[in-house]
Amino acid sequence: MQVAVFSKKFKKKDIPYIQELFDVLYEHKIIAFVYVEFYEQLKGVVDFRREVGVFENHLDFSVKKIDFFITMGGDGTILDAVTLIQDSEVPIMGINLGRLGFLASIEKKRIRDAINGLVKGMYSIHDRTMLYLESNFPLFNGQPFALNDFTLLKRDTSSMITVHTYINGAYLNSYWADGLIIATPTGSTAYSLSCGGPIIFPGSGNFVVTPVAPHNLNVRPIVIPDDSVLSFEIEGRTENYLATLDSRFDVVTVKHQLAIRKNDFPAKVVQLNDVRFMETLHKKLAWGKDARN
Repeated sequence: MQVAVFSKKFKKKDIPYIQELFDVLYEHKIIAFVYVEFYEQLKGVVDFRREVGVFENHLDFSVKKIDFFITMGGDGTILDAVTLIQDSEVPIMGINLGRLGFLASIEKKRIRDAINGLVKGMYSIHDRTMLYLESNFPLFNGQPFALNDFTLLKRDTSSMITVHTYINGAYLNSYWADGLIIATPTGSTAYSLSCGGPIIFPGSGNFVVTPVAPHNLNVRPIVIPDDSVLSFEIEGRTENYLATLDSRFDVVTVKHQLAIRKNDFPAKVVQLNDVRFMETLHKKLAWGKDARN
């Protein structure tokens, strides 16, 4: 088995968990390739116990046979990983070194259990729908896709903006707001949730359209089929607006013609057999617990 190990930054308190990961990989004779920037941080800090390879970008996955992509961090680390994996279909297993972690659902204390589960086949792989951004001008350095969400936001003013929104060419609504979020089921527990959007189960086949601080009291988030194409026209008091795909951002103007549709390929996420989405909700959101006791 060969795995890629990815992270961007780590804290001193995370070193024992990173060391444990490489110890367990060594015990199972699993070959590891480490993201080159992460590898440079780990040299002299972690004992790899055997030689490891490195990788730099998505092109490496066309020449290296990688079975699993292991991230160490939070949900944001997985979002960054998607830009490296792209359409190579390598499944992601997220080890949570952060706080909440809906995507990175494997707790750091369970690293040994997680690797043992991979070796013994005690896991399933789930396709997570992604978004694709169509634009008449190049954006996002040739990576116009997102696992969580796409947003249009005000940028150079405190005044709200207007986002005229269409579904499959038919007029939906004009949102007078600070911005608009288009989220996948995966992204429904991220920015959309904090703006009042609903939680959508993975695999539901939907997108959610959530306004950010709308001025109209009767405007609420709506759920639409994920085979829809959403297009937008922006109005405001400035020329520049902010567009985001997950944690990445770019500047757009009224000259940009933008549309969102379902991406041609999904992200593949590893789920251990004893970890379920509802259990993640119970744990992360404290559902089913009586705070009075």
